[in-house]
Amino acid sequence: GIDYVVPDYTHLKNNRNKIRALIITHGHEDHIGGIPFLIQSVNIPVIYAPKLAAAMIRNRLEENKMIQRANIVEYHDDDVFNINDEFTVSFFRVTHSIPDSFGVVLDTKEGRIVSTGDFKVDLTPIGPDIDLTKMAKLGAEGVDLLLSDSTNSETEGYTPSERNVLDSIEDIFEVAPGRLIVSTFSSNISRIQQICEVAVKHNRKITIVGRSMEKTIDISRSFGYIHVPDESIIETKDIKKYRPNEIVILCTGSQGEPMAALTRIANGEHKDIKISLGDTVVFSSSAIPGNGIMISKIVNLLSRCGADVITNSILSDIHSSGHPSKQELRLVLKLFKPKYFMPMHGEYRMLKIHGEIAESVGVDKENIFILDNGDSIKLARHKITMGYQIEHGNTYIDGKDINGLNEAVINDRRILTEDGMLTIAIAIDSKTNKLIVPPTFYTKGLVNQSSEKIMDECRLLVEQAIRKTLQNKTTYGELKNIMKIIAGDYFLKTTKSKPMIIPVIMSKN
Repeated sequence: GIDYVVPDYTHLKNNRNKIRALIITHGHEDHIGGIPFLIQSVNIPVIYAPKLAAAMIRNRLEENKMIQRANIVEYHDDDVFNINDEFTVSFFRVTHSIPDSFGVVLDTKEGRIVSTGDFKVDLTPIGPDIDLTKMAKLGAEGVDLLLSDSTNSETEGYTPSERNVLDSIEDIFEVAPGRLIVSTFSSNISRIQQICEVAVKHNRKITIVGRSMEKTIDISRSFGYIHVPDESIIETKDIKKYRPNEIVILCTGSQGEPMAALTRIANGEHKDIKISLGDTVVFSSSAIPGNGIMISKIVNLLSRCGADVITNSILSDIHSSGHPSKQELRLVLKLFKPKYFMPMHGEYRMLKIHGEIAESVGVDKENIFILDNGDSIKLARHKITMGYQIEHGNTYIDGKDINGLNEAVINDRRILTEDGMLTIAIAIDSKTNKLIVPPTFYTKGLVNQSSEKIMDECRLLVEQAIRKTLQNKTTYGELKNIMKIIAGDYFLKTTKSKPMIIPVIMSKN
């Protein structure tokens, strides 16, 4: 029942008078998706973003009817912004799986902070090169604190170039006998461009399925990041006009998301596209941790329908990460030569490994800070010290209510999902303190709810406890607690489940 998970903005709300700007490094969803909720919580004077990310942010804000709330300023490689005479912000281009990705340089009177953003050192990229020269120049000038991407810090060597993927995609197009259905992240612009290039080369028409994919491709084409002739793109309803080996279907759903286009196709729920014998389905992405079961389910469904399914593996190199492996991390540390280092963007074990990498290339161990959520560090007079603990956590958004759901509501939903619900209704005469209607049980999703014996035994225990309690002066609250305790203990003992128990008391008077 959750539509979005965004950070808890309490710390920003409490310090709203200190906020000068929001700086965006690139247009991936995990970097811009929370902006509509953020600007509802606090006033952001200005949002600095690269060209493509700025367009995506505007699109998102227009969808939410918030475009008037945001002052969005596009930046380029050589732009420098002076913010309130407190900060000077400049940028350096990096390579990533989306165009217009940048690192950020923040100069203050207390020292210089550099954040790499998401990146990899791709020497044969699809698009502009990473600006290693500017990175080395910044290192020569002096960097007090470096924050660097840690996502692939467990992987030795170099992350393969996007060009490697192009060769694998080309091979698949050569041998696929029928329709090709390619699923990837809608924000992986470089990959989408490669697929479109090869499709045009092999005279295949492209149909785009999935709302987020359609919007991203429209924006990217309008800015020239994706080049594909208009005549090569067709509507899904026109697929039947072409032979199977003349079609490429580009869609979302590479992570097995229940409502994504590929899932609907696999389930036979898409009105224009049904899987048939001879189709080749390509998952051009790696599984995000936790999504493996959903992906396996979709792969099995597609296979049952007769499709040949290709996923990323040693035998088929159809995905390349957008993040740096160990050798790239060493290179960046050597270029910047930071005095202090804080790994970012990764799980704790990844941050720890990245810290060890920094130590191995010469950063003093005591100058490496491995921070957990809520930790902070302070830069003053070119020196880093540990700061105070910050209130943090997640806000669960159901619909578009920025107030979100608290943890208690989420726990209730988990209980309903795992153990079901039991409603116990009784009626009493409050004047005579008599039970006039014995307990009636209503269940939803309850383990063994079909077992009459279990229900009868529990009903009898609850009735006995209520009658005994009513012999003395009592309250509705006490009666409800007794109903919950007796029924809860019984179900835990007999079925090992903990259903949500909702007591209902009706009074004759």
